[in-house]
Amino acid sequence: MPKRKLDPLPSAAFQILLALTGDDLHGYGIMREVAEQTDGRMRLGPGTLYSSIQTLLEAGLIEQLDQRETAKSGQERRRYYRLTAAGRKLARSEADRLADLLRVARAKKILRGEYV
Repeated sequence: MPKRKLDPLPSAAFQILLALTGDDLHGYGIMREVAEQTDGRMRLGPGTLYSSIQTLLEAGLIEQLDQRETAKSGQERRRYYRLTAAGRKLARSEADRLADLLRVARAKKILRGEYV
């Protein structure tokens, strides 16, 4: 059986799914949102971003929207992306998996500092 690209879910893909939970975003907007939601600990380069987006599109976890019309010139070519129901479900499942890992780490007393 071939290995699936999103099993386990790469951290870049998970961050993209999280970025799209609030609003439809274009590539640069996703990059900014990921940097913000990770307090700068993760910065997606264009190669990682667009290869991850392609994988997420192929898996049906996000969808590309028809071009948006914007008042600013030059922005009409931007591709916007939206989280699908399947993408939201996978993001929730991944968050649950990570929460379980945190519970184990907490029980083994290896966490330092304040965490959720």
